[in-house]
Amino acid sequence: MTLDLAMRVTEVMLALAMIQQGAEHLSGKGRTLFALRIALCLWLLSGVATGFAFLGLFATSLVHLHRFGGPYNGGSDKMTILIVTCLMVARLGPSPLWAELAMAYLAVQLVLSYFVSGYVKIVKPEWRSGQALVDVFTFSAYPVSESLRGWAARPRLLQVMSWGVMGFEVLFPLALLHPLALYAGLAVAATFHLVNAFLFGLNRFFWIWICAYPSLIWFQGRLEGFTP
Repeated sequence: MTLDLAMRVTEVMLALAMIQQGAEHLSGKGRTLFALRIALCLWLLSGVATGFAFLGLFATSLVHLHRFGGPYNGGSDKMTILIVTCLMVARLGPSPLWAELAMAYLAVQLVLSYFVSGYVKIVKPEWRSGQALVDVFTFSAYPVSESLRGWAARPRLLQVMSWGVMGFEVLFPLALLHPLALYAGLAVAATFHLVNAFLFGLNRFFWIWICAYPSLIWFQGRLEGFTP
């Protein structure tokens, strides 16, 4: 995947994801701000002078952080701002090198988002034993159905699930070693986010994380270019 294609695909995916985010708030608090962000996303979809659209999205993101006292939706808001910032730098930077550095930074941050999450889990005994997932299904405030809460009575299954999640996350950087490994890793990662969306209602994580995948596909190809 070329750099230009990776940037354009990311722009389109990000615009659609942010339109979905904004549409949820058009009848509530801060609807003017979210309507403006939707308009900027429609500008992105047009493909015309998108760097300035990103400048507007970056500015509204700062207002968003101030208005809601931080990223009110946690990790998905942080990833949204990260992608917006990287693409703004890539589009408005003074040379093509800035675009490469910005997209490479996004790709590295995506890899770290999985690896660090896995490392944080694997050093904790409650994750290694599966107790952390038992607690999630027992006490979680997420909209887990009553039938799914019954999984808390199956600690052995949840221990296997815990190790599956931790193993995938800490080993994710190895996907950079080969294009097929990367596509397989991204498929597993997307499935992981999709499962979380169905189980816990974390739909924003699914959409916004896959927006960063084109940067990693480009980055892996760029790394192969350095291989002797």
